[in-house]
Amino acid sequence: MEYLKAIFTLNVAANDEQAAKDLLADLAAAAGFEAFEESKEGLTGYVQPHLLDKETLDEAIADFPIASARIEYEMEEAENRNWNEEWEANGFEPICIENKCVIYDARHYSPEDLPANMSLQVAIEPRQAFGTGTHETTRMVVQQLLSLQLAGKQLLDCGCGTGILGIVAAKLGAESVLGYDIDEWSVDNSLHNATLNGVKNMVVVKGDATALNAEKKCFDVVVANINRNILLADLPLWVEKTTPKGTIVLSGFYQTDTPILVEAAKTLGLALTSQKELDGWACLTFGKQ
Repeated sequence: MEYLKAIFTLNVAANDEQAAKDLLADLAAAAGFEAFEESKEGLTGYVQPHLLDKETLDEAIADFPIASARIEYEMEEAENRNWNEEWEANGFEPICIENKCVIYDARHYSPEDLPANMSLQVAIEPRQAFGTGTHETTRMVVQQLLSLQLAGKQLLDCGCGTGILGIVAAKLGAESVLGYDIDEWSVDNSLHNATLNGVKNMVVVKGDATALNAEKKCFDVVVANINRNILLADLPLWVEKTTPKGTIVLSGFYQTDTPILVEAAKTLGLALTSQKELDGWACLTFGKQ
């Protein structure tokens, strides 16, 4: 798989250095970056070319919250390898959500290692951290799914990543799940994780939102955990593919982007029904009128 490497040079006061690196990684992740390595000069990030949202990255750097920080970066081709390999090898700790759902790394843990009071166990063998529940946006969408009545519903997972959201929905009783992702690794990983969890009613296809043009049915629930620009671009098609009185859950963006997305949704006939925020990230739920 081809990757680009961004070498970020970070000039900032010493007492703000680690906070600035952490924040830069979060901002770059929202622009499509998957993995990072800290360096003496700052940070090195890795991104697949088709996932890079350079406009989002440049805007985030221009509006960087730490006023003393000065950030520059250079892009170059990276060695062709899986840059999440070390992270995958180390895995992640089980994540408990709402005292109902536990998401765990199936390569490092077994059901016997998990809290006994969790009614929903989800095993994941991830290829990137955004699809595990460790990221704020994934956790918030899972929280929202836990609050919805999904039994018998048709669910669409846009940009499905590791398939975690569709798998949670299926285990909560969704009748069928369709996921799509432009990354072939994500498609394969989603299908693998579905099998790992005994989920048999989940279909995953490779492509972007235009893959929905061939889909005749509409969906009761649409979830999309993607960056702001893709959300804004694809929202009209998702609304078209949502049933009357259906639900659309959006995340993958910062709290500061909430007004833009709420206004875009309003123009498409959606009403805001729920709003969550966690560490500067946001999750919005809309009802179709």
